[in-house]
Amino acid sequence: MRIAVFTSNQPRHLALIRDLSEVADEVFAVQECNTVFPGHIDDFFPKSSVMQDYFARVMAAEARIFGKIEFLPANVRTLSIKTGDLNLLGIETFTDALQSDFFVVFGASFIKGQLAERLIAGGAINIHMGVSPYFRGSSCNFWAVHDGHAGLVGATIHKLSKGLDSGPMLFHALPAARPYDPFDLGMVAVSAAHKGLVSTIRRGELLTMPTLEQDKTRQIRYSRADAFTDEVAGRYLENLPTPEQIGAVLTSRD
Repeated sequence: MRIAVFTSNQPRHLALIRDLSEVADEVFAVQECNTVFPGHIDDFFPKSSVMQDYFARVMAAEARIFGKIEFLPANVRTLSIKTGDLNLLGIETFTDALQSDFFVVFGASFIKGQLAERLIAGGAINIHMGVSPYFRGSSCNFWAVHDGHAGLVGATIHKLSKGLDSGPMLFHALPAARPYDPFDLGMVAVSAAHKGLVSTIRRGELLTMPTLEQDKTRQIRYSRADAFTDEVAGRYLENLPTPEQIGAVLTSRD
């Protein structure tokens, strides 16, 4: 079995590649690369003291859940490109990857054009870190906690479509109901998404699962990347919910 994954280069993305490599004979990993020191290096997120504080906590939580940057297994072939270059490459660049049995998108930029058409035709699955249709767009789990909806922190496993995070849904992956540091909560949601997806592939269920169309009238927030500012991050850090508060919300969710 061959799996192609379009993803990024942070520890959580590497962890998904490793997990997929355990159920596949060969993995084709197309990685869009950003700095692994967000907030410290001016890249996808700006460099500032507030962002350094925020992302230091993100990185610590990511390391606790997924470990650190490391080499990938021997059955993984990688293509590493700068974020933003994906849609500029010709479709022939991905010839080997497009011969795969499964296609997974997680943390990649918005895929357009011929590549999007080929992936959609191949039944590609997107891991959206946010519970759709309630939270769509960028940094959804941050905004869920920010907006007082910690019970809606999780992931949506859905079919890739031409619209952003709008394809038919297969299932949601949610953290277990217990107290979490707010930064750990988001990473545990990522881990739940990885485990849920890989287990459906292992059991041979992914291609036959029923889907549910998204009801966009239930949307709470559609977030853009530029809405996550120093002011927003600083206010969030000053008003972090406690693990006990998060645990109570998750318990009431169940």
